[in-house]
Amino acid sequence: MNAILPWAVRFALACFALAMLFAFLRLFRGPTAEDRVLALDALYINGMLSMLALGIGFGSAAYADIALVIALLGFVGSAAMAKFLLRGEVIEP
Repeated sequence: MNAILPWAVRFALACFALAMLFAFLRLFRGPTAEDRVLALDALYINGMLSMLALGIGFGSAAYADIALVIALLGFVGSAAMAKFLLRGEVIEP
């Protein structure tokens, strides 16, 4: 393993944690619902990238599977929230 890789993983995780902190602030202080949905998108993307960075750091492929599940659930949640904000309902009768 390269000597700089552990430092790069720690730096990436610190950057993702900072981005998640700012997304949490936007989630709670967002003036509109659209701002809150974008904050949730940023949260799941940074969570997914954190899992991938941990997988690289630990050398395990299981973290990639966890990141894939986070990405799929985040996309479905974003699509449902967008449909709700546009039409007022998620499931049409």
